[in-house]
Amino acid sequence: MFTSLITPPPAATAPAHERFLHLVRLALASGQFGKLLLSGPVADDQDVERLTVRAIELRGEPCLSFLWRHRTKDITKNHAPEAGLAELAALLGARFRNAHLHTAAEEVQFAVSRKGRETLRVTRVEAAAEAPAPAAHDKAKHRPLEMAHPVWAALGLTHLVKGEPALVPAMARKWKQINRFVEILSAAVDEAGLTGPVRVADFGSGKGYLTFAVHDWLQAQGLAPRVTGIELRDDMVRLCNAVIEGEHLSGIRFDQGDVRTQAVQPLDVMIALHACDIATDHALHVGLQSGARIIMSSPCCHKELRPQMTLPAVLRPMLQHGIHLGQEAEMVTDSLRALLLESQGYRTQVFEFIALEHTSKNKMILAVKTQGPAAEALAARRPELLAQIAEIKRFYGLREQRLEQLLVAPAA
Repeated sequence: MFTSLITPPPAATAPAHERFLHLVRLALASGQFGKLLLSGPVADDQDVERLTVRAIELRGEPCLSFLWRHRTKDITKNHAPEAGLAELAALLGARFRNAHLHTAAEEVQFAVSRKGRETLRVTRVEAAAEAPAPAAHDKAKHRPLEMAHPVWAALGLTHLVKGEPALVPAMARKWKQINRFVEILSAAVDEAGLTGPVRVADFGSGKGYLTFAVHDWLQAQGLAPRVTGIELRDDMVRLCNAVIEGEHLSGIRFDQGDVRTQAVQPLDVMIALHACDIATDHALHVGLQSGARIIMSSPCCHKELRPQMTLPAVLRPMLQHGIHLGQEAEMVTDSLRALLLESQGYRTQVFEFIALEHTSKNKMILAVKTQGPAAEALAARRPELLAQIAEIKRFYGLREQRLEQLLVAPAA
C-alpha cells in the first residue's frame, strides 16, 4: 500500500539519517514495517518523552500515525505517507537523538551523539515472522451487525464499492455507534434472560438506524422480534415503513406517536435515545409501566431541574459558572433517574456508551429488572433509596422531578 514511496537508494557515503529514512521507505513499501520509535529528546524538548510511528489505514488510505508521548498526556497525529516521512526527516537529530525501526526481517538503529556524529546499525532478526498487517483505525473488527444487510443501503449507511458493500465514509461514526449500542443490548438480553418473542419499543426512532439494528440482531439470535419504532415526524415514519416494504421485513413497524401519550402495553425492551428533557422521564415511565425487563435511555437537553436549583453555599464558588451549573444539573437529573429506577427493582448503570469523538450525546442509562435473590435484596433497600432521593432534593432545593411525579401520580 506504500509502494509509491520507493526511491533510489542513497550512496554508501550519504549521511546516516538519509540511509535510515531510505530503509524506512523500503520497509513501508514492502509491507515489512512494524513500528518506529524515536527517543532521546533534545534538551529544549524535555516535555516530550518519545514518539511512536505506526503504519495504518484510515478510511481505506495508507497513513502514518504519530503517537507523541508527553509526561502528562498523549497526542496522536495522522499524516499522509510523504508528509509523515518529511516530518520524520525534520525530527531526526533535531528533536530526537535516537530512532529504532522494527521490521519483519531486521532492526535498524539510528543515533546522533551530543557532538552531532551520526551512526547507523542494522541487525538481522532470526526466524522473522511475517510482518503483521497495519494496525489500522479501519482494521477488521468483530461487529454484531452484518454490513451486507440490504437495509443499510436503503438507509444510506452503505454503498457498493467494486461490487462489495462498504460504509459511506460520512457514516462511519454512526455505524460504530449503532454497533456499540447493539453490544450493550446483547449483554443486557443475556442478563435479563430474555427468550423469544422479544417485544421492543423504540421511542423517538428517527430514521430508524437503531430500530432496524435491534430487529436485525434479535432476529439473528432467533428471538422472534416484535419491534415498533415510534416517531413524531410523519416523513420519517413513512420512510422507514417504505424500507420495510421494500425489503419484505416482518416483525418490525413504525408508528407516528408521542411517548407522552402512548398507551401502555407489555414490553420486554424499552429504548429512548436522545429524548429531550422530560420526554426521557416519560419514556422511562412507559418502560416501567409496561413491565420492560430492559430499559435503555440516552438522555439529553436537561432543563427541568436547573431553574429549581438553590445552590448550597459550599458549591456556589464552583457553580457560579454557567457551564458548571449545567453539568451539575445534568448529573443530578440522571442520578435521580437512576435511583428511581433502582427503587422500582432495576439494576441500573449510568455510563458513557460511545466516545465523545463520535457523539456529544454519549451517556447511557441502562436498567435491567432484577430477579430472585437480587430482586429481594433491592426491594429491601427501597426505603434507603427513597431517603437518598429525598436528601438530594433537599440539598439542592428541588421541588419536583418528572419521573418521580409520574410514579406517584394516579394511573390516569
